[in-house]
Amino acid sequence: MNRYPRDMRGHGPTPPDPQWPGDARIALQFVVNYEEGGENCVLHGDPASEAFLSDIPGAAPWPGQRHWNMESIYDYGARAGFWRLHRLFTEAGIAPTVYGVATALARSPEQVAAMKASGWEIASHGLKWIEHKDMQEAEERAAIAEAVRLHEEVVGERPRGWYTGRCSVNTVRLVAEEGGFDYVSDCYDDDLPYWRAFGQRDQLMIPYTLEANDMRFAASPGWVTGGDFEAYLTDAFDTLYAEGQAGAPKMMTVGLHCRLIGRPGKIAGLKRFLEHVQRHERVWCPRRIDIAQHWARVHPPARAERPSAMSRERFVAVFAPVLGPAAWLAERAWALELGPAHDSAVGLHNAFCRAFRRAGPEARSALAADSAGGLSADAACDGFEQALLERLKEVLP
Repeated sequence: MNRYPRDMRGHGPTPPDPQWPGDARIALQFVVNYEEGGENCVLHGDPASEAFLSDIPGAAPWPGQRHWNMESIYDYGARAGFWRLHRLFTEAGIAPTVYGVATALARSPEQVAAMKASGWEIASHGLKWIEHKDMQEAEERAAIAEAVRLHEEVVGERPRGWYTGRCSVNTVRLVAEEGGFDYVSDCYDDDLPYWRAFGQRDQLMIPYTLEANDMRFAASPGWVTGGDFEAYLTDAFDTLYAEGQAGAPKMMTVGLHCRLIGRPGKIAGLKRFLEHVQRHERVWCPRRIDIAQHWARVHPPARAERPSAMSRERFVAVFAPVLGPAAWLAERAWALELGPAHDSAVGLHNAFCRAFRRAGPEARSALAADSAGGLSADAACDGFEQALLERLKEVLP
């Protein structure tokens, strides 16, 4: 049977109350991606130069050659952009999370010392800032292990958070299987953290962002001025803050890159955004590890049997009694493309109704014949579907 792995339901129509510290209306989290020195470069043994996320329009890899201009742009992020960001956050009293590429951190000891002295969290951004989509599983597993080893060697402690960015279909599973991370952020699918099961491990996922992100200074359509970035961040913050005031607090992440936002004309917009934020009360600006620890304490993982993960035999055993005279629907519903979206009363009700409607007029007539009171087929079917939903709500949330 086809088991659809994507989770289109998430927290559902009523997300949990995150209960942010200080009764905060929003958790506003800043990420500084430190990639400078970890990008593709033939000096580092790579087959070609970097071509991603720079101010060079239409850049392409140069096989076997150094791209002096590209290297220079990345170097700006380490030499000037990082320090400009460091001053801004230090003056604002905010400690961001760093997504640190291990090889980039190894080439930037002064920047690492400044991060540590300021209490910034240094999470892992992988071994190198390269594409992973075509990596074989064994190769990627080895790269994850080496990233952790080098990170611990350079920083003095192992990373507790992970974000690859340019990941493969195996990345999140492999990182979860590594077993040492409080959270993984290779997802963009929610405004709140959530747990995901990988075998016997419950891995906390803290979604990242590609939209409230300065990378769009290097993409089209994207930001042109610091004011563009500021306006977008302000609108996102105001919307989420209002939702928090209405009783449904969320999380907002802002993604930054030293070589991009670290330029004078761009960082001005970020500075104005911070000033806007600081005019609001009950705003929590944590590191991602702080969010992870809080969520694990307030919303620990709670495993429950999921219909979409049941074997045919188990599915039939659980739901055939609920279906009553239409017990035959259990096997037909199981054969549909069931996923996490069907692990609720409403979701599974939809699957059973689909299977029933697909069965045709003979099934409708048979149900009418089994019903009391001589109901028409239409009335019997409507009554069955309504009653089934109520019965399912007694079994599933």
